[in-house]
Amino acid sequence: MKLRALGEFGLIEQIRQKVVDPASVYRGIGDDAAELSLPDGHRLLTSTDMLIEGVHFRFEWTDSHSLGRKAVAVNLSDLAAMGGTPSFLYLSLACPVDVDFTEVEAFFEGALAEMATFQVTLVGGDTCRSPGPWVISVTVEGHVSPGDSVGRLQARPGDVILVSGTLGDSALALNHLKSHLPVDPYLLQRHLRPLPRIALGQALGAQHLASAMIDISDGLSADLGHLLMPAGLDALLDAAQIPLSSAFRDVVRDQPDFFELALHGGEDYELLFTATPENVPAVMALSDSLNVPVSAIGKLEKGSGQIKLRQTTGRIDPVLARGYDHFGPSQKTPEGRNA
Repeated sequence: MKLRALGEFGLIEQIRQKVVDPASVYRGIGDDAAELSLPDGHRLLTSTDMLIEGVHFRFEWTDSHSLGRKAVAVNLSDLAAMGGTPSFLYLSLACPVDVDFTEVEAFFEGALAEMATFQVTLVGGDTCRSPGPWVISVTVEGHVSPGDSVGRLQARPGDVILVSGTLGDSALALNHLKSHLPVDPYLLQRHLRPLPRIALGQALGAQHLASAMIDISDGLSADLGHLLMPAGLDALLDAAQIPLSSAFRDVVRDQPDFFELALHGGEDYELLFTATPENVPAVMALSDSLNVPVSAIGKLEKGSGQIKLRQTTGRIDPVLARGYDHFGPSQKTPEGRNA
């Protein structure tokens, strides 16, 4: 059945029937606005994002279910980077009227499955016709106890730079997709199904272990720059400590230039954060308890936003941040890059 035959309100009803509202939702899908409650004394966190077909994704590289999951996951990652708990989500979709309903249904089922994994409830959104590409808009709301949120501006000289997981996997998968090369299944999964580090972010905030934090969407160098410049800091990274998956290492072993993707590639959705040297042992203990790998990759110095990289030979080279920028002059072929 084509979406045209179902109609907008039929689609909304199909979505509404799949959602079970928790007690924190007084009014959700079907009203003009959502009426929600937060835990007493907590503060509201809100993040929003867009994904556009041909700019952020291509259907020849992803299925609708995976796209739905990723659209949710990348937004939950923003709340993880604040140390928050995601609770509510608004999902809007514009697509052509002649698209098959099964594709739209798979998209929403993927989104709802990702929400269920992290106990997040769909409480609203919008649907409309698109003259061509799919356009997806996601807004996520959550909460955090006062004093437990983690921003970008509190890092200090002497702090250690840490990152969760491994870097470069998603960017390497995208590189191979664009080049029509076979993609290692693990790398492809990392590109299509990013994992928001909710539990780690919450614990780092609640235990006051992170001085500053951001999720890596545009690349290690670009996102690290967001922590450095406003605080008047430089970073010295250690190439030997940049965490790489075995699948990534297998490729880099034969093509060393691909190591650059771990520095600049983006779409890792890992947490990049700083901590005082005294807090690092507690961070590593937390890493073990949550079974989430965390690596110390460098340190902060007083400066002006510069990044340097100590190579395995001991030589120190400057690093030019060149992560993704939608409006940057170097972005000539952005198709397939996810925000």
